[in-house]
Amino acid sequence: MEQKDIAVGLDIGTTKIVAMIGKKNEYGKVEIVGIGKSRSLGVHRGVVNNITQTIQSIQQAIQEAEADSGQKIKDVVVGIAGQHIRSLQHSDYITRPNPEEVIDAEDIHSLCNQVHKLVMLPGEEIIHVLPQEYKVDGQAEIKEPIGMYGGRLEANFHVVVGQVSSIRNIGRCVKSAGLDLSAVTLEPLASANAVLSQEEKEAGVALIDIGGGTTDLAIFKDGIIRHTAVIPFGGNVITEDIKEGCSIIEKQAELLKIKFGSAWPGENKDNEIVSIPGLRGREPKEITLKNLSKIIHARVVEIIEQVYLEIKNYGHEDQKKKLIGGLVLTGGGAQLKHLKQLVEYITGMDTRIGFPNEHLAGNNDSETTSPMYATAVGLVMNSLETSKSSFQEEAVLKEKEPEPVKVAEEAETEREEPQVQVEQPKPRKSIFDKWAEKFKDFLDNAE
Repeated sequence: MEQKDIAVGLDIGTTKIVAMIGKKNEYGKVEIVGIGKSRSLGVHRGVVNNITQTIQSIQQAIQEAEADSGQKIKDVVVGIAGQHIRSLQHSDYITRPNPEEVIDAEDIHSLCNQVHKLVMLPGEEIIHVLPQEYKVDGQAEIKEPIGMYGGRLEANFHVVVGQVSSIRNIGRCVKSAGLDLSAVTLEPLASANAVLSQEEKEAGVALIDIGGGTTDLAIFKDGIIRHTAVIPFGGNVITEDIKEGCSIIEKQAELLKIKFGSAWPGENKDNEIVSIPGLRGREPKEITLKNLSKIIHARVVEIIEQVYLEIKNYGHEDQKKKLIGGLVLTGGGAQLKHLKQLVEYITGMDTRIGFPNEHLAGNNDSETTSPMYATAVGLVMNSLETSKSSFQEEAVLKEKEPEPVKVAEEAETEREEPQVQVEQPKPRKSIFDKWAEKFKDFLDNAE
C-alpha cells in the first residue's frame, strides 16, 4: 500500500503524542491500521517549549505506529492548539470582471485569498479562513454560490489566527523528526469531524475537547463552524491541584484522578479512604475520596464556566443562535466520572460524551474509539478527505484537457502563418493544496 492510500494524523498534545495511520475501506468508512503513542515531554499547554524532547517523542510515536501497521510514514497532518489561538469574524467581497459567467471555485479562492492578506497583529498568522454564508449581488444566506450568476460576491468569514513562532516550532519539530508536514489543522475542528454527526452540526452544537493542557471549543450551527476558542486549562491543572492539595507526587496524583476521581463530591461517603504509599520508607498517606472529589470539582467548575462564557459570547442566548444539539464532551478529560452530570447542572444544556466511532469502520480496536483519540481520528479523516478531493479534481481536469498538437498542425497546413502554440492548462489546485504550499514555503524560509 502506498502512502497516497493512507493518511497519517499526528496529534501533538500536552500529555501525549499520538500518530495514527488510517485508510478508507470499500464502504467509505475510516479504518485505523496503526497507532503509536508516546509521552509528550516538550509541550506545555499546547505550545512546544522544548524542541529536542518533542522531536524524540514524535519519533517514538511514529516508530510505534510504523511497527503496528507495517507502513513507512512520509508525511503527516498535524493538529494545532494552544493558548495563542484566537478567532475573529470578518466580511469581504470581490467584484467579478464578467458577471455573465457563472461563479466558480476560482472566484471563491480569490475571495478567500483576499482574506489571507488581512493585516494581523505583529507575530500572528492566519491558520484557517472558513467561509460562513455568501451574498451574491446583495442576495443573502447563500450556502453554495458556485454555478450562480452575479457581479459582486461577498462572504462572512470565521478567521482562525495563531502565533507564527508556535506554528513554526511545530513545523520544525516535524521536519527534524524526518517527516513532511502536509497540512496544519486546528484541533477542535479535527475533533469535531470525528465525533459530531451532520444532524448535530445543523441543529447547533458545541464541542468541548478537554485535553491535558488546553480545553478546545468549536461551535456549529446550520452545518457551519461559527466560533472556535482555546482555553488554557485542561486535565493537567486538576492533577496539579490534587498534587498540591494532598501533598503527593504528580504520578500518584494522576493515578488518583483516573482511578478514584469524580467531579461530583456528593457521590463519595465520608469514610471512603484511599491509602498512598509514602516516599522512601515514609508513612503511607490516607486521603478521603470526598476531599479528592472536592479538589477536582472546584477546578472542573472553573473550566466549565470559562467554556460557558465563550458559548455566551457566541450568542447562545439569542433565539436564532440557540444550540439545540447541546454540548458534546470529548478528549481524555471527558472520561472523568460524573463530568456529564456536572456540565448539565452548570449550563442547563443537554450533554453527551463524544466517542470518535461515528465514521470509523466497525472492526476497529475499541482503544481507538476512546474520547482521548478524537483529535487523532479527526486528523486522519481530514487528510483522507483532502487527498480524495484533490484526486477527483485532477481526474476532472484530465477529461477536459484539449489536444494542443492538433491545433498547431492545422495552423501550419491552412496558411503559412506563425505557429500557434496552445499551452496545456495547468491542473488547478484546490484551495487546500495552495495553502499547504504557501505554508511549506513559509516554513522553509523561516529556517
